[in-house]
Amino acid sequence: MTVVAISGASGFIGGALVRDLTAAGHDVRRFARHGPVRLPGDIAWDPEAGTLDSAALADADVIVHLAGAPVAQRWSAAVKRDIRDSRVHGTQLIAQSLGALARTHPKPRVLLSGSAVGIYGDRGDEWLDEQSPVGSDFLAQVGAEWEGAAQPASDAGVRVAFLRTGFVLHESGGALERMLPPFRLGAGGRLGSGAQFVSWISLHDVLRAIRHLMDHPVRGPVNIVGPAPVTNEEFTSALGHALNRPAVIPVPEFALALAFGEMARNVLLASQRVRATVLHSTGFRFDDDTLEGALQRALR
Repeated sequence: MTVVAISGASGFIGGALVRDLTAAGHDVRRFARHGPVRLPGDIAWDPEAGTLDSAALADADVIVHLAGAPVAQRWSAAVKRDIRDSRVHGTQLIAQSLGALARTHPKPRVLLSGSAVGIYGDRGDEWLDEQSPVGSDFLAQVGAEWEGAAQPASDAGVRVAFLRTGFVLHESGGALERMLPPFRLGAGGRLGSGAQFVSWISLHDVLRAIRHLMDHPVRGPVNIVGPAPVTNEEFTSALGHALNRPAVIPVPEFALALAFGEMARNVLLASQRVRATVLHSTGFRFDDDTLEGALQRALR
């Protein structure tokens, strides 16, 4: 049995990971942000105030850090600050606490820290792997700071891997959940030109990849994406087919810009064609290696 502490445990991926690890017999502890700690083993923390009950981490084997403010919303200056600070400050707090613990405790031994393929920026049809340079837009720079904030844990000898996650597919959350209502009504279609690449992965394989990285001695960035990225036009066509609905009503770029502002350009229209080179090198194999199969599982 492994003791795993998870931040962002109430989120889309975090909640699924809690259920998955618990079912597998692991001892799961949640980071609890506000109010009294509600369940035995929960870890009190407040990233805004810079407080964390680091003693509660002393018997954890693995920390999976997934907390962060939602990106998919219209960005104001305050929202952008929250997107950055919620990631950077929370990671700094955990990393500094682990660094201090490492001087007197043999555990935790692993920090799997959230990140995203948005760190590469908008790169057209260029193939990207973990050695590709960071982009220059807002999300890319947030990603670089987010990962850099974990340095104190790495300096203290904790194995740190960054989960550069792509477009995670499941009907219960994430972007796919928000896409489903119009597509089920037959009102879906490509975004903009549809030429931008989408690096997708099933939620099922995300959970498998995290469990895999808990035990494999990988450090640094790891792309958590499936083996076959597609264009947005291909993705929306496949989604329409999976739902047995037409997907022929495009959303023009100007409409996306009016509705979502800067976020549209950085997220909805940005292109990342990403390979999971490091994950593949460790022997990981995808259960959902085609988009059609991943959508079938996501829409069950």
